Amino acid sequence: MATMPLKNTMIDNTVEDPRQRAPLVLGNHDFTTVTETICRIPEASRPPQAWYIAFAVSSTLTLMLGCMVVYLISTGVGVWNLNNPVGWGWDITNFVFWVGIGHAGTLISAILFLFRQKWRTSINRFAEAMTIFAVVCAGIFPGIHVGRVWLAYWLAPIPNQMQMWPNFRSPLLWDVFAVSTYATVSLLFWYMGMIPDLATLRDRARTKIRQFAYGLLALGWRGSNRQWLRYERAYLLLAALATPLVLSVHSVVSFDFAVSQLPGWHTTIFPPYFVAGAIFSGFAMVVTLMVPAREFFGLKELVTPRHLENMAKIMLATGCMVGYAYSIEFFTAWYSGNVYERFIFMARAMGPYSWAYWTMVCCNILTPQLFWFKKCRTNPWILFAASIFINIGMWFERFVIIVSSLATDFLPGSWGAYAPSWVEICTFIGSFGLFFTLFLLFVRFLPMMAMAEVKSVMPQALHKQGEHQGLGDYWGDMPRGHEHKPGGHDVHH
Repeated sequence: MATMPLKNTMIDNTVEDPRQRAPLVLGNHDFTTVTETICRIPEASRPPQAWYIAFAVSSTLTLMLGCMVVYLISTGVGVWNLNNPVGWGWDITNFVFWVGIGHAGTLISAILFLFRQKWRTSINRFAEAMTIFAVVCAGIFPGIHVGRVWLAYWLAPIPNQMQMWPNFRSPLLWDVFAVSTYATVSLLFWYMGMIPDLATLRDRARTKIRQFAYGLLALGWRGSNRQWLRYERAYLLLAALATPLVLSVHSVVSFDFAVSQLPGWHTTIFPPYFVAGAIFSGFAMVVTLMVPAREFFGLKELVTPRHLENMAKIMLATGCMVGYAYSIEFFTAWYSGNVYERFIFMARAMGPYSWAYWTMVCCNILTPQLFWFKKCRTNPWILFAASIFINIGMWFERFVIIVSSLATDFLPGSWGAYAPSWVEICTFIGSFGLFFTLFLLFVRFLPMMAMAEVKSVMPQALHKQGEHQGLGDYWGDMPRGHEHKPGGHDVHH
């Protein structure tokens, strides 16, 4: 019988000691206790009461989203307060916001994997799932904002009965290709990483239904050396394929604006600016989800203060990049000598939407400055509160970019104010309901952490005593004849 880790062995793993690596798993954990800690969440007969409360709220909001979409389609886009010139309102604001949320998942999974950042192992599964669910939420808005959703198949590059082809020069079509490719690769990457852990759940299942379901998803995984060899190569190739997507997808989304001639949009700074902002908001959402989960599911020894501190450092770095981009936008407008460009940025800061602009500045520039202090970087609830403010600021960034430029374009005679209708507000809130409903179902029925990868960074995974290094270099230096791989389907290590 495995012994559970002692709670009095917690240490501060945020201290930098050049003589050895800081541990990424605290407590007296071994392979068996890691398996028990992660598997007991989907295996429990009843989740915590907080899960039921959260699921009731999120599913109610999801139902509201469905009602709003049905009402929109049956009545028409006039139920939104879009006007001329503001043809994009909260619909595209929400789309860009949700696409940005999904970026941190692929960055943690792919880029940090390629750079051998071992601290990613406790949070990558969480972030990958968040990516999938955020892209699902994002995909709703391009489909419903066109009005005639039954003709949305016109976006696909297939001939139809009218012999019409999509306009391949339209950035909206670029979005279709970019987001669908991103969703496909992210889904494959997420599922590929779960296969060994699904096999573990299959072998531990106590009912025929669970054994069949997990066995079907595990694709016959047995944990042999040959399977691990194929798995590691496929995982590496998917990581290499997903890495350019992190930089390209939100760059393509930024082309929706950058290729136009509208003041405030026609700028080459948008691609890197949008990518930095997407990573910024994505990591904030990971923190928003991770802090309550580690509290309610008892994962504090696996998601340690070092993990939280590293995420805070990335948010600080990307927050400074976003703040720099805000200042460069004003400099570019002034240096360009274009009176329209100058006016639009002065209007953002001092015009009718100045309240949204300064909300954006306070949330996105001032809030991350807390992370210069270690106490703020390692306090979970300060991180949680800051992450919520960051995501509020990132939503307002999209709102400011889209609405302020459309509302005050070249001719004062064509200006028009915009305010959302109750349908737009309820649709946006409902999208959060869909996101959290999918996420709660994920943590209830699937392993929320990558057991095999967490074990690979533990001291027990070393093939030489005394080395303070992960398993080879993420499995790479491990002899193929080694008798045990830290993962697979073994239950009684």
